[in-house]
Amino acid sequence: MCGIGGWIGETPTLADPQILLQALRHRGPDGEGYLLDEPHHAGLIHTRLAVIDITDTGSQPMTYDWGTPQVGRYSLIYNGEIYNYEELREGIDPFALNGSSDTEILLHLLTRDGVKVLPRLAGMFAFAFFDHSSGAALLARDPFGIKPLYYSTESGSLKFASEVKALRTIIGSATLSPASVRDTLMWGSVPEPATLWNGIHELPAGCYLEWKAGSATVKRWHQLAFGNGEAPSNPVAHTRDALLESVGRHLVSDVPVGFFLSGGVDSTAVLALARTVLGPNVDIRTFSIGFDDPALDESRTARRTAKHFGSTHTEWMMTEEEGIAEVASYLAAIDQPTVDGFNTWCVSKLAKREGVKVVLSGLGGDEMFGGYGSFNRVPRFLDLFRRLGVFRPAAAAALGRSPAGSRWRRLGQFLLGPGTALSAFHAQRGIFTEPEARELAQSITGTDPGPADWRAFDGTSEPLDQVSMLELTRYMRNQLLRDSDVFSMASGLELRVPFVDARLFESISIIPALSRLRSGKALLVDAVPEIPEWVRGQPKRGFRFPFEDWTRDGFGKLLDVADEVSPVPLREWYRRWALAVVLLEANPKDSAVDVALSRA
Repeated sequence: MCGIGGWIGETPTLADPQILLQALRHRGPDGEGYLLDEPHHAGLIHTRLAVIDITDTGSQPMTYDWGTPQVGRYSLIYNGEIYNYEELREGIDPFALNGSSDTEILLHLLTRDGVKVLPRLAGMFAFAFFDHSSGAALLARDPFGIKPLYYSTESGSLKFASEVKALRTIIGSATLSPASVRDTLMWGSVPEPATLWNGIHELPAGCYLEWKAGSATVKRWHQLAFGNGEAPSNPVAHTRDALLESVGRHLVSDVPVGFFLSGGVDSTAVLALARTVLGPNVDIRTFSIGFDDPALDESRTARRTAKHFGSTHTEWMMTEEEGIAEVASYLAAIDQPTVDGFNTWCVSKLAKREGVKVVLSGLGGDEMFGGYGSFNRVPRFLDLFRRLGVFRPAAAAALGRSPAGSRWRRLGQFLLGPGTALSAFHAQRGIFTEPEARELAQSITGTDPGPADWRAFDGTSEPLDQVSMLELTRYMRNQLLRDSDVFSMASGLELRVPFVDARLFESISIIPALSRLRSGKALLVDAVPEIPEWVRGQPKRGFRFPFEDWTRDGFGKLLDVADEVSPVPLREWYRRWALAVVLLEANPKDSAVDVALSRA
């Protein structure tokens, strides 16, 4: 797990490798390196978090001279983990290998097979592969987009990095995208491939970019889809086998692996499966956050679960003072505006403080197994849209009289819209309505961004699968996975998500939606009977922080600023927070923290 960045083509004005290294150093505290190719005005930058082959033979950038006599020279910088690298090692001449890292395996396979190797990789990754003879490059990203990669092709050169803020250090000035500001306020995050800034793009999940002769071409190599196979006769047994296989893959490491543990089904399922894979005698470390507020605190459940599975458990019973003290650092770590992720920031800091480099999380269980309210509400919204017919405008007008910020007003806007699954999803998941977000974006950027695009790939006609696909490709990909990467890597911690695994998805996606997405994540619970009754029997409530209470002290003045500048009523706390985060990221000052503290 690492930070990567670089440029190919016209040398950037700020092309000192130390600039990128400094911007990415938090992602890889164990080592760093760079490679310059003067003939092609290219630079490759890498900061390392050593997890597999922690010796110097795993260092990057990694270069390979192919052929005897030499046919070509190739270099790789790579962020992520290829869990099946030992399997992929077969067929590679062992005498050609210097170490035991997955990086070296990937370098050899790319040299030999190019993009054809991508479907064979089981893991999370973002990488840049460079051909020194031609100056061509290949950038690629994993199927779900677990690992980020941003790029720019302005001025006829390719520049890229693991984080937008790092990329901006070698690009210089960039202007806000009004459409991205609008979409962030609608959704709480920027949907890929956009970023908050014009000219900076996120390489879409499951895609690769070819850079040849000063031109970039983006192509898709993996597409998520449901139902590509014969449904298993025993869905529960089939799901359990697939889950055990995925968790087993995600335990591959040369350093100890820990687990985030809340009081919920998903993280408990991952822990239970890991205990099955590892056996009863292997020490397991678990980490959780707790609060004094019993309405939010899950530490007692997590503590009881940890004891049940025999893990060495560490918890942070966070006080209000400690929580407030973390907010400024959390804001400084934000790479793209987000309304979430503080929980990941805090529990990652705890795990790192306890000496752990790698953790597994239960992220993805709700999206894969139907754990959200959207699985009920979105199909109902679509049905309501069809049944109301010509009466939709009248119903929308009545709902529009609801207070600003209420879900009823979002439902009213949905009835006035195109009636797509994505617009119904927004009625469930959104923050600001489209008209509100447009007005706010214009007030911030000076430009009307125009209407939103309500089209979305869903890959299926089955309503429940449509919701699952939207949860996977909109909410999880653009917010949860991005937050997980940014806020875990801010502590130099590798976060793995065994539910978010392409091979697991391929295995369970052939199970019909009515079975796979049964209420209460019943398929997951049945497949992991080790989940204790005190976990499976409680209602879902999510992992929440007393953020609203904390902002009533000095930091709450930041929300007052949002109230003062907003041309639309904010009312709800989460709308005030969403606008405040966008204002911080859009502010021309260098440090979002300085802005926050100066206004607090």
